[in-house]
Amino acid sequence: MDIKKVLNEVTKEIEQSSSQQELQNVKVAYLGKKGKITELLKSLKDLSLEEKKSSGSKLNLLRIEVDNLIKNKFNDLKIEEINSKLKNEYLDISFPPPNSIASKAHPISKTFDEVITIFGSMGYSVAEGPDIETDFFNFSALNIPENHPAREMQDTFYIDDKDKEGKPYVLRTHTSPVQIRTLLNQKPPVKIIAPGRTYRCDSDSTHSPMFHQVEGLFINENANMGDLKGTLIEFCKQFFNVQNLKVRFRPSYFPFTEPSAEMDIAYEIVNNKIQLGQGDRWLEILGCGMVNPIVLENCNVDTNIYQGFAFGVGLDRITMLKYGLTDIRSFFSGNLNWIASNGFTIGDF
Repeated sequence: MDIKKVLNEVTKEIEQSSSQQELQNVKVAYLGKKGKITELLKSLKDLSLEEKKSSGSKLNLLRIEVDNLIKNKFNDLKIEEINSKLKNEYLDISFPPPNSIASKAHPISKTFDEVITIFGSMGYSVAEGPDIETDFFNFSALNIPENHPAREMQDTFYIDDKDKEGKPYVLRTHTSPVQIRTLLNQKPPVKIIAPGRTYRCDSDSTHSPMFHQVEGLFINENANMGDLKGTLIEFCKQFFNVQNLKVRFRPSYFPFTEPSAEMDIAYEIVNNKIQLGQGDRWLEILGCGMVNPIVLENCNVDTNIYQGFAFGVGLDRITMLKYGLTDIRSFFSGNLNWIASNGFTIGDF
């Protein structure tokens, strides 16, 4: 039993292997069920106890060494194969793939574009903020202190990491924190919208753990409820393309606005489809109100001089209403057939 000779033979064959398949053949020839090293291990049964101990130990070391040599060679061949492909194969991503279908924009993307355009025409600028927020920006600054009942209105995703105050970070439950960040960094007058992703622990046909909102904020010396109502009515008229829009505002409660209201739009069922704008049925469309003076004070805004209004609209909700979609979960399915049926070409924007 010349172990050194076997090692030299297998090492030479491993080094000469130029493909993964050749190397696999070497592995089978030496370590397979009927391989040379395997047969040597089987032959130990015919040896004495002392010979088994001596030869068995050497054969095990041989098997381990050969196995390592083969693994290392496999890695080298994989790298060579990748480098060869990178050198000789390429894909020009500026050309569409064969048999390609026309790309379409997601309905939410179209809604984002429309909302920004409509409010932009009213003089609003777009503000953004992080998806992961501190307790202060998501709750406390908005007049939602600890143990306040209003916190129960929102099912929050909490993160284990703590902020400087030792409180857990959260996935923002609304885009209102963007309003706080803006007020802390910009002196009035302020006129912004904050579109973006938001997160709450809820999931069914009309709710999703991640969804989209746009919130608006207007602060100056004389903003009032009439301005707020006019802004939102005009927005809904343009977005839903209904000029004779029938709406109503109902008193409501939000900790960050006072007084607060919810806006409803009328609808009726025509041919088993919702037709917006007229009728004797009502759909809640958004929440709004005059910014609570406590919120302004938290942002170092002088409430003796400034006041303003804020509003929040669920973008997924108004998209579903506008296009007759019934399941919010479809927005996040990634189904290309659904996008092909419900998406929009560039010309539709």
